[in-house]
Amino acid sequence: MSSRSGGSFGGGAPNMQQLMKQAQKMQQQLAVAQAELAETEVTGSAGGGLVSATVTGSGELKSIVISPSVVDPDDVDTLQDLVVAAIRDANRVASELAEEKMAPLGGANLGIPGL
Repeated sequence: MSSRSGGSFGGGAPNMQQLMKQAQKMQQQLAVAQAELAETEVTGSAGGGLVSATVTGSGELKSIVISPSVVDPDDVDTLQDLVVAAIRDANRVASELAEEKMAPLGGANLGIPGL
């Protein structure tokens, strides 16, 4: 004997049409947030500002600025390290911005299993 009564969804089942509307609205909000991130530029730096990198909120590298005072042909390794550090710093700032923008939407996975 089955202990279920009524249809397969039982009482209090979510309205599928309402769920679809909510999912569509969340998709639109996500698209807007992603577009805003792609247009927003953030800057990271290294070496006390001797090297700076600008990336979009979605992580696209836009520019590198290097102070002439850090350019030493006999010490290219330091300059390379500073460039990498500046890009990492810019990506960290972009990641924080993305988390901030996506938090109202439920974070990266939107709270939906499988996404």
